[in-house]
Amino acid sequence: MVRTARNVVYLVVIGWMYVVLMMSVAEATNSTGSILGAIVTFFLYGLVPVALVVYLMGTPHRRKAIKAREAAEQAEREAAAASTAPKESAASADPDAGGHAPGAAEAGSVAPVRKEP
Repeated sequence: MVRTARNVVYLVVIGWMYVVLMMSVAEATNSTGSILGAIVTFFLYGLVPVALVVYLMGTPHRRKAIKAREAAEQAEREAAAASTAPKESAASADPDAGGHAPGAAEAGSVAPVRKEP
């Protein structure tokens, strides 16, 4: 079995959750303890810190996944642009081949183009 840092972190997480579970059981079964104290112990010593550690340790993996997804989307866009480029150049040879409605210029509404002195 190949051990990676990720596997070791999960092993530590599982061990810590076991310790916290035992602390919570001891709190609940103690004569001066309570169930509410056991729940608070489990959440404040166990779930909240472990969730934070697992989230922070997963950040590099999430960044790599985001970059890989963005690269795949970029390659997909480039491939789509390359496949549609010849079609657009052939269609643009004909006048008004864009498929859009022509704009109606009314008399006197368009200013003439002049050179400034």
